[in-house]
Amino acid sequence: MPLSLISLLLILAIIFFHAKPKLSFKCLLSAGLLLVLSSTGYIADRLMLPLENDFDSFTLSSKPVDYIVILGCGHTSDESLPATSQLKPCSLQRLVEALRIYKLHPEAQLITSGAALHDPVSNALKVKQAAMLMGVPEDKIIVENFPRDTEEESELIAPRVIGKNVVLVTNADHMNRSVNYFQRQGVDVIPAPASNWVKAIDGEKNWAYYFPNSKNLRQTTIAWYEHIGLLAQWFKGL
Repeated sequence: MPLSLISLLLILAIIFFHAKPKLSFKCLLSAGLLLVLSSTGYIADRLMLPLENDFDSFTLSSKPVDYIVILGCGHTSDESLPATSQLKPCSLQRLVEALRIYKLHPEAQLITSGAALHDPVSNALKVKQAAMLMGVPEDKIIVENFPRDTEEESELIAPRVIGKNVVLVTNADHMNRSVNYFQRQGVDVIPAPASNWVKAIDGEKNWAYYFPNSKNLRQTTIAWYEHIGLLAQWFKGL
Protein backbone atom coordinates (compact mmCIF):
# COMPACT_ATOMS: atom_id res chain seq x y z
CA MET A 1 0.00 0.00 0.00
CA PRO A 2 1.23 3.57 -0.67
CA LEU A 3 1.54 4.55 3.00
CA SER A 4 3.45 1.34 3.79
CA LEU A 5 5.89 2.01 0.93
CA ILE A 6 6.31 5.62 2.08
CA SER A 7 7.04 4.50 5.64
CA LEU A 8 9.56 1.92 4.42
CA LEU A 9 11.35 4.51 2.28
CA LEU A 10 11.53 6.93 5.23
CA ILE A 11 13.00 4.20 7.46
CA LEU A 12 15.59 3.39 4.79
CA ALA A 13 16.43 7.10 4.52
CA ILE A 14 17.17 7.17 8.25
CA ILE A 15 19.20 3.93 8.16
CA PHE A 16 21.42 5.09 5.28
CA PHE A 17 21.68 8.72 6.40
CA HIS A 18 25.36 8.47 7.45
CA ALA A 19 26.61 5.41 5.54
CA LYS A 20 25.08 6.23 2.14
CA PRO A 21 23.81 9.83 2.10
CA LYS A 22 23.00 9.77 -1.65
CA LEU A 23 20.86 6.66 -1.28
CA SER A 24 19.26 8.18 1.82
CA PHE A 25 18.35 11.30 -0.16
CA LYS A 26 16.88 9.22 -2.99
CA CYS A 27 14.73 7.29 -0.52
CA LEU A 28 13.57 10.52 1.10
CA LEU A 29 12.79 12.10 -2.26
CA SER A 30 10.94 9.00 -3.45
CA ALA A 31 8.86 8.92 -0.26
CA GLY A 32 7.93 12.57 -0.70
CA LEU A 33 6.97 12.17 -4.35
CA LEU A 34 4.94 9.05 -3.66
CA LEU A 35 3.09 10.79 -0.84
CA VAL A 36 2.28 13.84 -2.96
CA LEU A 37 1.22 11.87 -6.03
CA SER A 38 -0.88 9.38 -4.03
CA SER A 39 -2.69 12.21 -2.29
CA THR A 40 -3.79 14.22 -5.33
CA GLY A 41 -7.28 13.93 -6.77
CA TYR A 42 -6.08 13.60 -10.35
CA ILE A 43 -3.98 10.48 -9.62
CA ALA A 44 -6.56 8.98 -7.26
CA ASP A 45 -9.35 9.32 -9.83
CA ARG A 46 -7.28 7.87 -12.68
CA LEU A 47 -6.42 4.82 -10.58
CA MET A 48 -10.01 4.33 -9.45
CA LEU A 49 -11.82 5.00 -12.73
CA PRO A 50 -10.98 1.65 -14.45
CA LEU A 51 -12.47 -0.18 -11.45
CA GLU A 52 -15.74 1.77 -11.44
CA ASN A 53 -16.24 2.37 -15.14
CA ASP A 54 -17.45 -1.11 -16.13
CA PHE A 55 -20.86 -1.04 -14.45
CA ASP A 56 -23.73 1.45 -14.62
CA SER A 57 -26.03 2.23 -11.73
CA PHE A 58 -28.96 -0.15 -11.32
CA THR A 59 -32.25 0.79 -12.96
CA LEU A 60 -35.61 -0.98 -12.94
CA SER A 61 -35.22 -4.62 -14.04
CA SER A 62 -37.30 -5.86 -16.94
CA LYS A 63 -38.34 -8.91 -14.91
CA PRO A 64 -39.02 -9.55 -11.21
CA VAL A 65 -35.98 -9.64 -8.91
CA ASP A 66 -35.71 -12.71 -6.70
CA TYR A 67 -32.81 -11.67 -4.46
CA ILE A 68 -30.84 -8.56 -3.57
CA VAL A 69 -27.47 -9.68 -2.22
CA ILE A 70 -25.68 -7.20 0.06
CA LEU A 71 -22.03 -8.14 0.46
CA GLY A 72 -20.54 -7.69 3.91
CA CYS A 73 -18.15 -4.96 4.96
CA GLY A 74 -17.91 -3.96 8.61
CA HIS A 75 -19.41 -2.50 11.78
CA THR A 76 -18.67 -1.89 15.45
CA SER A 77 -21.30 -3.13 17.90
CA ASP A 78 -22.46 -0.50 20.38
CA GLU A 79 -25.93 -1.11 21.78
CA SER A 80 -26.24 2.54 22.84
CA LEU A 81 -26.49 3.40 19.13
CA PRO A 82 -29.08 2.39 16.52
CA ALA A 83 -27.89 -0.37 14.18
CA THR A 84 -27.61 2.10 11.31
CA SER A 85 -25.01 4.10 13.28
CA GLN A 86 -23.03 0.96 14.13
CA LEU A 87 -22.31 0.22 10.47
CA LYS A 88 -19.06 1.31 8.88
CA PRO A 89 -19.52 3.65 5.89
CA CYS A 90 -19.07 0.85 3.34
CA SER A 91 -21.81 -1.29 4.93
CA LEU A 92 -24.13 1.69 5.22
CA GLN A 93 -23.53 2.66 1.59
CA ARG A 94 -24.36 -0.86 0.42
CA LEU A 95 -27.48 -1.00 2.56
CA VAL A 96 -28.75 2.34 1.24
CA GLU A 97 -28.32 1.16 -2.36
CA ALA A 98 -30.05 -2.15 -1.55
CA LEU A 99 -32.99 -0.29 -0.01
CA ARG A 100 -33.27 1.91 -3.12
CA ILE A 101 -33.48 -1.24 -5.25
CA TYR A 102 -35.92 -2.86 -2.81
CA LYS A 103 -38.27 0.10 -3.28
CA LEU A 104 -38.14 -0.55 -7.04
CA HIS A 105 -38.57 -4.31 -6.56
CA PRO A 106 -40.49 -5.03 -3.32
CA GLU A 107 -40.98 -8.61 -4.48
CA ALA A 108 -37.28 -9.32 -3.83
CA GLN A 109 -35.74 -10.85 -0.74
CA LEU A 110 -32.61 -9.32 0.78
CA ILE A 111 -29.61 -11.49 1.57
CA THR A 112 -27.18 -9.94 4.04
CA SER A 113 -23.74 -11.45 4.33
CA GLY A 114 -20.60 -11.31 6.42
CA ALA A 115 -19.03 -13.08 9.39
CA ALA A 116 -18.20 -11.78 12.86
CA LEU A 117 -14.47 -11.32 12.34
CA HIS A 118 -13.57 -8.82 15.08
CA ASP A 119 -16.96 -8.35 16.70
CA PRO A 120 -19.35 -10.54 18.70
CA VAL A 121 -22.11 -9.93 16.13
CA SER A 122 -21.84 -10.91 12.47
CA ASN A 123 -21.94 -8.15 9.89
CA ALA A 124 -24.82 -9.96 8.18
CA LEU A 125 -26.94 -9.76 11.34
CA LYS A 126 -26.05 -6.12 12.00
CA VAL A 127 -27.02 -5.12 8.45
CA LYS A 128 -30.28 -7.05 8.88
CA GLN A 129 -31.01 -5.11 12.07
CA ALA A 130 -30.33 -1.84 10.25
CA ALA A 131 -32.54 -2.85 7.31
CA MET A 132 -35.38 -3.66 9.70
CA LEU A 133 -35.02 -0.20 11.27
CA MET A 134 -35.47 1.21 7.76
CA GLY A 135 -38.76 -0.65 7.31
CA VAL A 136 -37.84 -3.98 5.69
CA PRO A 137 -39.90 -6.85 7.20
CA GLU A 138 -37.83 -9.47 9.02
CA ASP A 139 -39.23 -12.29 6.91
CA LYS A 140 -37.88 -10.57 3.77
CA ILE A 141 -34.25 -10.84 4.96
CA ILE A 142 -32.02 -13.92 4.73
CA VAL A 143 -28.83 -13.89 6.78
CA GLU A 144 -25.53 -15.55 5.79
CA ASN A 145 -23.43 -15.31 8.96
CA PHE A 146 -20.33 -17.27 7.98
CA PRO A 147 -18.55 -15.88 4.86
CA ARG A 148 -15.26 -14.20 5.80
CA ASP A 149 -14.49 -12.66 2.40
CA THR A 150 -15.99 -12.13 -1.04
CA GLU A 151 -14.87 -15.50 -2.39
CA GLU A 152 -16.59 -17.33 0.48
CA GLU A 153 -19.69 -15.18 0.02
CA SER A 154 -20.00 -16.31 -3.58
CA GLU A 155 -19.46 -19.96 -2.63
CA LEU A 156 -22.04 -19.97 0.17
CA ILE A 157 -24.70 -17.80 -1.47
CA ALA A 158 -24.52 -19.30 -5.00
CA PRO A 159 -26.41 -22.56 -4.23
CA ARG A 160 -29.39 -20.55 -2.98
CA VAL A 161 -29.58 -18.07 -5.88
CA ILE A 162 -28.33 -19.97 -8.94
CA GLY A 163 -30.83 -19.73 -11.79
CA LYS A 164 -32.61 -16.77 -10.16
CA ASN A 165 -32.71 -13.07 -11.03
CA VAL A 166 -30.12 -11.72 -8.59
CA VAL A 167 -28.97 -8.16 -7.93
CA LEU A 168 -25.52 -7.88 -6.37
CA VAL A 169 -24.82 -4.83 -4.20
CA THR A 170 -21.32 -3.79 -3.19
CA ASN A 171 -19.15 -0.70 -3.47
CA ALA A 172 -18.37 0.33 -7.03
CA ASP A 173 -14.61 -0.16 -6.56
CA HIS A 174 -15.22 -3.72 -5.34
CA MET A 175 -17.71 -4.76 -8.04
CA ASN A 176 -15.29 -6.24 -10.60
CA ARG A 177 -13.88 -8.85 -8.23
CA SER A 178 -17.31 -9.59 -6.77
CA VAL A 179 -18.94 -10.24 -10.16
CA ASN A 180 -16.02 -12.45 -11.16
CA TYR A 181 -16.41 -14.61 -8.05
CA PHE A 182 -20.15 -15.09 -8.54
CA GLN A 183 -19.76 -15.86 -12.24
CA ARG A 184 -17.24 -18.58 -11.36
CA GLN A 185 -19.97 -20.13 -9.20
CA GLY A 186 -22.40 -20.07 -12.14
CA VAL A 187 -24.44 -17.06 -11.01
CA ASP A 188 -25.08 -14.26 -13.53
CA VAL A 189 -25.70 -11.34 -11.21
CA ILE A 190 -27.02 -7.87 -12.06
CA PRO A 191 -24.37 -5.46 -10.71
CA ALA A 192 -25.62 -2.62 -8.50
CA PRO A 193 -22.56 -0.53 -7.61
CA ALA A 194 -22.84 1.71 -4.56
CA SER A 195 -21.04 4.92 -3.66
CA ASN A 196 -18.70 5.63 -6.56
CA TRP A 197 -15.52 7.47 -5.64
CA VAL A 198 -15.17 9.09 -9.07
CA LYS A 199 -17.87 11.62 -9.91
CA ALA A 200 -18.03 14.06 -12.83
CA ILE A 201 -14.55 13.07 -14.03
CA ASP A 202 -14.79 15.43 -17.02
CA GLY A 203 -16.38 18.25 -15.06
CA GLU A 204 -14.67 21.47 -14.10
CA LYS A 205 -12.27 21.09 -11.16
CA ASN A 206 -11.22 23.76 -8.69
CA TRP A 207 -7.63 24.27 -7.58
CA ALA A 208 -8.04 22.08 -4.46
CA TYR A 209 -8.54 19.03 -6.69
CA TYR A 210 -4.83 19.09 -7.61
CA PHE A 211 -3.54 19.50 -4.05
CA PRO A 212 -2.78 16.58 -1.69
CA ASN A 213 -5.24 15.56 1.00
CA SER A 214 -5.94 12.48 3.11
CA LYS A 215 -9.19 11.55 1.30
CA ASN A 216 -7.29 11.17 -1.96
CA LEU A 217 -4.64 9.06 -0.24
CA ARG A 218 -7.36 6.73 1.05
CA GLN A 219 -8.92 6.52 -2.42
CA THR A 220 -5.54 5.69 -3.97
CA THR A 221 -4.97 3.02 -1.32
CA ILE A 222 -8.34 1.37 -1.97
CA ALA A 223 -7.82 1.49 -5.74
CA TRP A 224 -4.37 -0.06 -5.41
CA TYR A 225 -5.77 -2.76 -3.12
CA GLU A 226 -8.48 -3.65 -5.64
CA HIS A 227 -6.04 -3.76 -8.57
CA ILE A 228 -3.82 -6.13 -6.58
CA GLY A 229 -6.92 -8.16 -5.66
CA LEU A 230 -7.90 -8.52 -9.32
CA LEU A 231 -4.37 -9.66 -10.15
CA ALA A 232 -4.45 -12.23 -7.34
CA GLN A 233 -7.87 -13.41 -8.49
CA TRP A 234 -6.54 -13.86 -12.03
CA PHE A 235 -3.60 -15.93 -10.76
CA LYS A 236 -5.89 -18.12 -8.66
CA GLY A 237 -8.05 -18.75 -11.70
CA LEU A 238 -5.17 -20.11 -13.79
